[in-house]
Amino acid sequence: MAVGVLALQGSFNEHLAALRRIGVKGVEIRKAEQLENVSSLIIPGGESTTMAKLAELHNLFPALREFVKMGKPVWGTCAGLIFLADKATGQKTGGQELVGGLDCTVHRNFFGSQIQSFEAELPVPELAATEGGPPSFRAVFIRAPAILEVGPGVEVLASVSVPSNKNVDFNPALQEGSAESDTSKVIVAVKQGNILATAFHPELTIDSRCYFMKMSPSNNEITAASSSSSSSYYADQESYLYNKQPKTDLPIYE
Repeated sequence: MAVGVLALQGSFNEHLAALRRIGVKGVEIRKAEQLENVSSLIIPGGESTTMAKLAELHNLFPALREFVKMGKPVWGTCAGLIFLADKATGQKTGGQELVGGLDCTVHRNFFGSQIQSFEAELPVPELAATEGGPPSFRAVFIRAPAILEVGPGVEVLASVSVPSNKNVDFNPALQEGSAESDTSKVIVAVKQGNILATAFHPELTIDSRCYFMKMSPSNNEITAASSSSSSSYYADQESYLYNKQPKTDLPIYE
């Protein structure tokens, strides 16, 4: 079956383009009944409050929660991470409805405003061990959230170091006990059962390894319909970049 991409607002087109690059059919999801025709789901980045209002308008929350409970692979990026969190802080006045299912607390706008967006090389030893490729991942953070706390069943996949003198909106709870340190680490990628969540935007890079990640306990993956492996595809990507072939239809951050 195809991979669904929630297409209410945000970077759903970028995810669809990334799926096309790895030979997987992506389907735009805007109605609850469309979830019946996909085997996995990506909730993209965007403006989380706007996405929540549109999801509420189209009565999508009950169907999204049921999709998560069924154990089908679900991946949230940036605003999608906020959607999947059981608890969110730093929300706008009045808050927003959440899908939930991911045992964590997320700070909606941890890194600050749009002009404080950035890129960083993240150590990803597990991703490299299971999916091949380099031991780091070039992550694009755009007005990104961060994960403040995780439950015992949540596996931390990546954290980012943030200099204490960097002009960002730190959550006070993360500064406790770090007065003597020049940096603070915050969690930016996690996995729990059938749920994968990243605070950054893998769809804006040429590195497609996240699309192949196995989701325990069923060992399903986001792109179960794909016939290729992550490691072999990543080798093709490296060759692609080396030979300086024309770019794809969307911007790629190398």
